[in-house]
Amino acid sequence: MEFKNIDEQVIQKYKEDETLMVRLFVQWCANYDLDPRILYQRAYPAQPVNGRLEEVIESDDGFDELHIDNETLLDVLQMFGNDDLAFVVADEIQRSKK
Repeated sequence: MEFKNIDEQVIQKYKEDETLMVRLFVQWCANYDLDPRILYQRAYPAQPVNGRLEEVIESDDGFDELHIDNETLLDVLQMFGNDDLAFVVADEIQRSKK
């Protein structure tokens, strides 16, 4: 029984961390006046709408004042294996520098 509880805790922690990653992505998009839905769709065109992304976009939890650094976001996305989204974000970073 104890192993099941540990497994559940690990799964819950991953979900919380994943939600934080999505929140950082959404906030970064807000910082640069970009639509997170469009960027996500560019990264994952074959996937349906991401439920967690929609939840984070719809919730207003006071993250608006936080500025997310480009490198921080790229690192977090890659840490979670969102390489396609990291590529799209990197492309947007390059566009903004031009």
